[in-house]
Amino acid sequence: MSRVPGWIGRLGSGLTHMSRTLEQRRAEAEREEAAESDRPRSYDPLPPPPDHPPAAYSRPDPAQAVPWGVRVAAEAGWRLLVLAGTVWVLMKVISAVQLVVLAFVIALLITALLQPTVARLRRRGVPRGVATALTAFGGFVVMGLIGWFVTWQVMENIDNLSDQVQDGIDELRRWLLDSPFHVTDKQINEIAKNLREAVGANTDQITSAGLEGVTVVVETLTGILLAVFSTLFLLYDGKRIWEWTLKLVPAAARPGVAGAGPRAWRTLTAYVRGTVIVAFIDAVFIGLGIYFLDVPMAVPLAVFIFLFAFVPLVGAVVSGALAVVVALVTQGVFTAVMTLVVVLAVQQIEGHILQPFILGRAVRVHPLAVVLAVAAGGLVAGIGGAVVAVPLVAVTNTVVGYLRAYSRESALRGAPKPHGATSTDAAPAAEPPPPPPPDQDPASA
Repeated sequence: MSRVPGWIGRLGSGLTHMSRTLEQRRAEAEREEAAESDRPRSYDPLPPPPDHPPAAYSRPDPAQAVPWGVRVAAEAGWRLLVLAGTVWVLMKVISAVQLVVLAFVIALLITALLQPTVARLRRRGVPRGVATALTAFGGFVVMGLIGWFVTWQVMENIDNLSDQVQDGIDELRRWLLDSPFHVTDKQINEIAKNLREAVGANTDQITSAGLEGVTVVVETLTGILLAVFSTLFLLYDGKRIWEWTLKLVPAAARPGVAGAGPRAWRTLTAYVRGTVIVAFIDAVFIGLGIYFLDVPMAVPLAVFIFLFAFVPLVGAVVSGALAVVVALVTQGVFTAVMTLVVVLAVQQIEGHILQPFILGRAVRVHPLAVVLAVAAGGLVAGIGGAVVAVPLVAVTNTVVGYLRAYSRESALRGAPKPHGATSTDAAPAAEPPPPPPPDQDPASA
C-alpha cells in the first residue's frame, strides 16, 4: 500500500514532462511554418482544376473595334445625307409651287420697302386700314407709272431707233471694212446670210416660243396679283401673322426665334431701302451721261438700269452692256466707248462708296457668297430667284449670327458662376439685348 502513492507521483511527473515536450515541438513547428511562409518561393503550386470547362474567347463589340475617326466620319456622313435629302425634298416642293413662293417673297420685299411709311402714318394717328390703303395705293401707282413710262418711251422712239440702228449698222460695216482687222465685204455678207438662214431654220422654235410667251404672260399676271394681295395683308396684318408663325415654333426655341425675327426684318428693310437708293443713283448718273452723249432713249435705258440693279452683279453688267450696244449701233464706236467709261465709273463709285455707306455692315455679304447665291437662285428660279437670292443670304446670315450668340449666352447663364480664386479670372460676357415678347411682329420692328 505504501508503494502506490509513489507510483502515481512518477506517472504524473512523466505526463507533465511529455506535455511540455509536445508544447515545445508544437511551438517549433509553428515557428518553422512562419519562417517558411516568409521565405520567397521559386514556384507557385498549381491551382486546382475548375469545376466547369473554361468559356470560349469572346469578340469585342464591333462599335469599339471601329477606329474613332471612322466612327465620327460615319456619324457626320449619315446626318449630312439626311440633311441633303431634306433640302432636296424642300427644293422639289418649292419648284412645284415656284410661282407662289416667288410671289410671296416679292411681296415681302415690297412690304419691307413700304412698311416704314405705314408705321410713320400710324404714329401720326392714321388708322391702320387707311394707312395701309394709302401706302399700298401710292406704291403700286408709282410702280405702274414707271412701267407705263418705259413702254411709252419705247413705243414713241421705236421708229426713230430702227432708222438709227440701220444707220449704225451701215456705219459699223464701213468701219469694219476700213479697220486694221482686214474684214472684207464678202465676209460681212456671209455673216448676214448665216443670220438670215438661222432665223429661217428656227421659225418653228420661234413660233413655239411665242406661244409659250402667252403662258408666261398669264403666269406673270397671276404672280403680280398674288404679290399685290400678299403685300396688302402683310402691311395690314403683319403682327398677327408673325404671332401665328411663332406658335408653330417649339416652345424651347421660341424665345430665340422671337428675337431673331425683328433683326431679320430690319436687315431685309435696310437691304431693300439701300438697294433702291443705290439703283436710283446709278440710273440718274448713267442716264445723264448717255443723255449728254446723245444716245437715243436715254430715259428708258436709265429706267432699265434702275430695274436691273436689283439683280446684284449680273444686273449691272447686263444693263451697262445694253446701253453700250445701243450707243454702238446708233452713234458709233467713239460714243460706245464713252458710254462704257461712264457706266464703269458709276459702277465703281457704287461698289466702293455707295453700297458700303448706304447699306452698312448690317447687310454686308462676301462677294463670293453673292456670286454663288445669284447663280444658284438663277438656276433654281430664273430672274426672280436671282433677285431674291442675296437678301435671303443676308437675312440668313443675320438670323444664324443672332441664334449663335443667343445660345452661347443661354449656356453661360445656365452654367454655375465662378467662385473663389477663379472668379477673378472670369471676364464678364457681353449680354445681347433681351428678346422681344412673342407678340411683337417683325414688320413692326
